[in-house]
Amino acid sequence: MRFLAHALSILLHPLLMPVVTLGLAFTLDPHLSYFIEPRSQLIILVMVGVMTVVFPLMSIALLWRSGLVSGPTLPIREERTAPYVMTLFYHGMAYYLLRRNELEPTTFSLVIGGMVALLATLLINLWWKISAHMVGIGGLIGALTSLLLQHGTIAPMELAPFILVAGALGTARLLVSDHTPAQIYVGGAVGFLSTFVCVMKQVII
Repeated sequence: MRFLAHALSILLHPLLMPVVTLGLAFTLDPHLSYFIEPRSQLIILVMVGVMTVVFPLMSIALLWRSGLVSGPTLPIREERTAPYVMTLFYHGMAYYLLRRNELEPTTFSLVIGGMVALLATLLINLWWKISAHMVGIGGLIGALTSLLLQHGTIAPMELAPFILVAGALGTARLLVSDHTPAQIYVGGAVGFLSTFVCVMKQVII
């Protein structure tokens, strides 16, 4: 059971959620992808993946190697501040590059929602350790829910598998981490509200 929980935690790592969310949005909502060629969509996803996954992982690895953090999973709350700040910076760079392209405004709001979720996680982490995994999956569900309400191109039942996966991930984090149920619930709520509100309000910088 713990092996499956570890595997699920890796497969649904919070660093993967921004690019996964954007990929699902392009796939499920034609309003976002209709005027973007498949090749251009792939280039966008690769760019976002490099900026929000590869760069943060490299930074965490460097911090670990230098002894500034105790492990790649950042088990100690106080050690998470620097990686969160760097990851937020990389998200900002990805957003800057995206803004240089002619994309449907909702696409920008999705990225802003991810940045808001990360900023909220950073601030809360200064005094309380919430689950970054649940922030990530909550953000994905919030994004898809907002697209459903705005464009109606995602069927309500299409959200059900993601909600089930979120429940499984929350259980996995309770099994293999020191998170409390409250930290799991708050993480999911922070992620959901961040992307949901930003997309519904069409927040763009």
